[in-house]
Amino acid sequence: MTDIDAPEAAPTRVGDEGLDARLVVDRGAFRLDVSLTAAPGDVVALLGPNGAGKTTALRALAGLVALTDGHLRLDGAPLEDTPPESRPVGVVFQDYLLFPHLTALDNVAFGPRCQGVPRAEARTQAAAWLERMGLADHAHAKPRRLSGGQAQRVAVARALATRPRLLLLDEPLAALDARTRLEVRAQLRRHLAEFEAVAVLVTHDPLDAMVLADRLVVIEHGQVVQQGTPADIARHPRTDYIAQLVGLNLYRGRADGHAVRLDAGPSLTTTEELSGPVFVAFPPSAVTLFRDRPTGASARNLWRCEVEGMETHGDQIRADLTGELALAADLTTVAAAELDLHPGAAVWATVKATQTHAYPA
Repeated sequence: MTDIDAPEAAPTRVGDEGLDARLVVDRGAFRLDVSLTAAPGDVVALLGPNGAGKTTALRALAGLVALTDGHLRLDGAPLEDTPPESRPVGVVFQDYLLFPHLTALDNVAFGPRCQGVPRAEARTQAAAWLERMGLADHAHAKPRRLSGGQAQRVAVARALATRPRLLLLDEPLAALDARTRLEVRAQLRRHLAEFEAVAVLVTHDPLDAMVLADRLVVIEHGQVVQQGTPADIARHPRTDYIAQLVGLNLYRGRADGHAVRLDAGPSLTTTEELSGPVFVAFPPSAVTLFRDRPTGASARNLWRCEVEGMETHGDQIRADLTGELALAADLTTVAAAELDLHPGAAVWATVKATQTHAYPA
């Protein structure tokens, strides 16, 4: 696993090892056309809004959805015409889908048994996997006796017990409560770091993706719109969805030196000196609000706005603003009370040029 602050690097490939796929699936008016490559040891997260095609891509990799076009090669071997049960692929579903009538041990042993491993040996292998997952004491428990976190770890052990060359995880933490999710996420990160083949994770949670994945692939409307390391995606969002995902205000415009004329809105001043089409981003925490127009303020960027809505965001209040520039601003509950903020309130918003980040579009 790479640290999220490491610079972006192209995925390494050794010969024909790893995943090389172009997934084209036509479903009525929807068309998925996504290319994915990954080397053994890579963890790739697919992110995107509902209906973007993430789950369709995962099901195509598993063989549960047929390709309309494209290709799917794993370690150099074509899999397009290989039935799901014959693919070296392990899947962890959102709802785990453990066999309710089998113990945790026999759930994990099921995969090796299907591969022809004798019963006793399969159970020995399963016991070793459960011990690695910290579940040795629950080997003889049936799924209904397991907590959500324990069931998730059994599902991961069952997928890994077949020694897959491709591990697919479909929202693996979505069914867990917040406290359990934190613990299991850390455990899953450790297991994925030890996994020697390719892992592909589908999630709607940016924190899951940032913690678990080496590389993010963002899909919108069936197409890849951006990919890179978590750090690169967070620093250089290229669509509104990604900006909202990582919590940034994002605008597109044309730069002339330090001034950027926005496509939809006023001009912005930035510290970067650029020319041509650019993106400008800044966090909601960079926005300072005033009820009256500030005098003598050092901020180079100043807009008259109106509070459209307010909501609790962590331990702060997030105000959605409209007016000369639509943007989100974060402030403490004390500051919101002192400003007497409420929907419809007129405010002035400022952002210092040093708190903006401009980069080529």
